[in-house]
Amino acid sequence: MLVALAAPATATGSAARGEYIFYAAGCKACHTDKKAGGSLLAGGTALETPFGVFYAPNITPDPDFGVGRWTEDDFIRALAEGVAPDGSDYYPAFPYISYTGMTRGDAADLWAYIRTLPPASTASRPHELDFPFSWRFLVGFWKWLYFTPGPMAADPARDGAWNRGAYLVRVLGHCAECHSPRNALGGLDEDSYLAGNPDGPDGEPVPNITPDAKTGIGDWSTGDITFALGIGILPNSEVIGSAMADVVQETTGKLTDADLAAIAVYLRSLPPISNVIARKPKDGD
Repeated sequence: MLVALAAPATATGSAARGEYIFYAAGCKACHTDKKAGGSLLAGGTALETPFGVFYAPNITPDPDFGVGRWTEDDFIRALAEGVAPDGSDYYPAFPYISYTGMTRGDAADLWAYIRTLPPASTASRPHELDFPFSWRFLVGFWKWLYFTPGPMAADPARDGAWNRGAYLVRVLGHCAECHSPRNALGGLDEDSYLAGNPDGPDGEPVPNITPDAKTGIGDWSTGDITFALGIGILPNSEVIGSAMADVVQETTGKLTDADLAAIAVYLRSLPPISNVIARKPKDGD
């Protein structure tokens, strides 16, 4: 599995550096229910899928309703293995299949930052899943089929910008979770990596972001990509909408120019895949 190296942490558990990882990994966007006026990271955000509705949990430092009783090892294990402190498996709506590639330094820094945030005494809302997906023990079989744990290693044949971009896209940004199609059991189709998903979050199609000229972003320049991710304006001057607007506001819009450029380098290097089922990113999509 190809992976990129993140900038090395200066010290284990740096909350200052963890703030950047927090935004790069999309934690705020997923775990804060903005529509309902929820507290930061208090959970409640709904994710509608073909299997039912998942609700993001409270991950504030609250000891009773959040992760306040967790240890750093508990947190890192959740990211790397998709396993809760009590040993149960998390549903893959939590994108640990991507986060498993995170460096331990980044994970420790992220944990250090989350510990500095205000606790919220908001109970996590239980998922509303269809039978038989409500049987959590089945997740173990799913993981056996589709989950390969372990940190990513840099590709020595590629330069630092490409490797950084790969890490941001494949791991922290977990872009494939939305931009790649899934099979009937929810496994990602690696043969159509980032080629768009006709049945994305909340049932909306997600665009093809491979360099295919007709159905993807093959006619986008590096500047077009960084501009879209940085401020949410597409090459045709339309404003990015739907769920991607939140991603720009809370995730990619917080990244440095160098990291945005690295993402562009990586995306432009991918093999173009034609996917006429998913949308080409245009007209505010």
